[in-house]
Amino acid sequence: MFLPTTLKEVRARGWDQLDVILFTGDAYIDHPSFGAAVVGRLLEAEGYRVAIVPQPNWRDDLRDFTKLGTPRLFFGVTAGAMDSMVNHYTANIRLRSNDAYTPGGKAGFRPDYAVKTYTQILKRLFPRTPVVIGGIEASLRRLTHYDYWSDSLHPSILADSGADLLIYGMGERVIQQVARAMNNGFNAKLLRNIRQVGFMADRSYVERLDPTRTIRLHSYEECVADKRAFGKNFTRIETLSNLMEPDETLVEGVGDRYAVITPPNATLTTEELDHSFDLPYERAPHPRYRGRGDIPAWEMIKHSVNIHRGCFGGCSFCTISAHQGKFITSRSEKSILREVERVTRMPDFRGYLSDIGAPSANMYRMGGRDRELCSKCRRPSCLHPKMCPNLDNDHRPLLALYEKIRAVKGIKKAFVGSGIRYDLFDDSPYLATVVKHHTSGRLKVAPEHTEDAVLKLMRKPPFALFEQLNADFQHICRREGLPYQLIPYFISSHPGCTERDMCSLSAKVLGKLHFNLEQVQDLTPTPMTLSSVMFYTGENPYTHEKVYVARSQEEKRRQKAYFFGERPAEKKEVPDRKGSKGVPAKASRPQSARPGDKAGAGKKATRELSAKTTSSKGERPGGSRTTRPIPGMHRKR
Repeated sequence: MFLPTTLKEVRARGWDQLDVILFTGDAYIDHPSFGAAVVGRLLEAEGYRVAIVPQPNWRDDLRDFTKLGTPRLFFGVTAGAMDSMVNHYTANIRLRSNDAYTPGGKAGFRPDYAVKTYTQILKRLFPRTPVVIGGIEASLRRLTHYDYWSDSLHPSILADSGADLLIYGMGERVIQQVARAMNNGFNAKLLRNIRQVGFMADRSYVERLDPTRTIRLHSYEECVADKRAFGKNFTRIETLSNLMEPDETLVEGVGDRYAVITPPNATLTTEELDHSFDLPYERAPHPRYRGRGDIPAWEMIKHSVNIHRGCFGGCSFCTISAHQGKFITSRSEKSILREVERVTRMPDFRGYLSDIGAPSANMYRMGGRDRELCSKCRRPSCLHPKMCPNLDNDHRPLLALYEKIRAVKGIKKAFVGSGIRYDLFDDSPYLATVVKHHTSGRLKVAPEHTEDAVLKLMRKPPFALFEQLNADFQHICRREGLPYQLIPYFISSHPGCTERDMCSLSAKVLGKLHFNLEQVQDLTPTPMTLSSVMFYTGENPYTHEKVYVARSQEEKRRQKAYFFGERPAEKKEVPDRKGSKGVPAKASRPQSARPGDKAGAGKKATRELSAKTTSSKGERPGGSRTTRPIPGMHRKR
């Protein structure tokens, strides 16, 4: 039985009032890859009466916001599996023509800045009812952040939206704690003692906090006045989020109030993660969508299985570690195999698992050998600038899992569609096994660039490792007689990347290695990433080294042209890597399309489909992005 979405469905259950009503920018798909479904099922398992309002119409008489009445505990709000602005706009700020999380792929069924819009409506209609926000959009906008679409700093989404509480990161444990704290009435004191939440507070509250366990960030106003203050804030936020046992509360002034962010929880246990995936999902879109067309995001992931959460790669442009955390939580083999068996029983399953994946496909059960050393570590990445000597990168547990999946009755082929970290390889036959048994014909990897200076700013490994991977891949294919392809992904216009760097990339990738690049990416600076901070400030916040930034749309276009072996006409002087000669893009402020309208001439969102539950997280298949649905109070990457 699906969670109710209408008053008729609520009454069919014999309920006179709901405890929690969830609003989401995505269509309702009852599956562990979609956050609203996960949160709803978790609360249902605790005995609460929960309903979901998917893609409410925010333009008309707002009946979608009032049709289910007032919940006993709170409203929950999420933009969905993606940040609504990434969902709406391309890197050159063109409106996309479709939405992968809507029936028929139609655009225009969610607003820009969806969390802010939904919350403001609810607070206006129900001023006395608490609103709890979460998911990728709220999580990564919890403090002052750079907004690429307005080319400006925005304050905490708590201040902008008027929400009562924010849950950041993966929200399974927290949402249950919040519900329990509210079960006997709204109690601000209890809620403020919960870890991994945010709220607005006055000066008197902040002054009572323990100064030894509090980090005072520069205020929003100070960040607007001084880019370096904003950069310093980021280094402190990122460092805290990557600690195994953080214990400091972050405080950031906004006007005469303060955004307060409590320290994150420890990562979920395997048992907790299994419980989240083992809930009684219908594993299908709600029947309300029959006859309205396929939902592309669902079609992409319905025959896939997520095996772990988190990523210790720490890529500068990626939001996965900022949202899911650096430390890996893996599902048990039993839980994974149960889900595989459930997939084999789906009526349209033909024997092919589309992905046995995660944010990075080959981090299953990996972590530090000495956890005490991990507890002291402040590095954002376990792989950059080189692999941590304490990291246990043993691929044997993953290889054993693959073998058991291949043995499940009904499985003809189980593909690895998620991106693989080739800088993580050990001496095991992992690559050969994946190529022989788990490749659909294309193996995805993400070198991102070829030039050392750019790769350093991206926190990516040297290009020589990709060249070695390419040689090994070709050797295995020749030995096994397999006509497979290696599919590399690259990024243009990353901070530090000049046109000269793109020229070198083109010569090495298109020339020397003879790759034909089909899917490429112009960087979209997303909130709370190192790349977005460098893009806005023009410097590395950790070193204060100036970096070149291709800010104008013309500069970005010229860089991307090199992906296709094109030499831009009217070649201009190539700027130095230190300092931008570009002009900020003067795109008009984005405006959402009306529900049902065909939105502009934007490119199709196929790249957003492939980042799986171990989504939210960039914009292309298998890479280390957050654009696939991700679990928590949102759920991509």
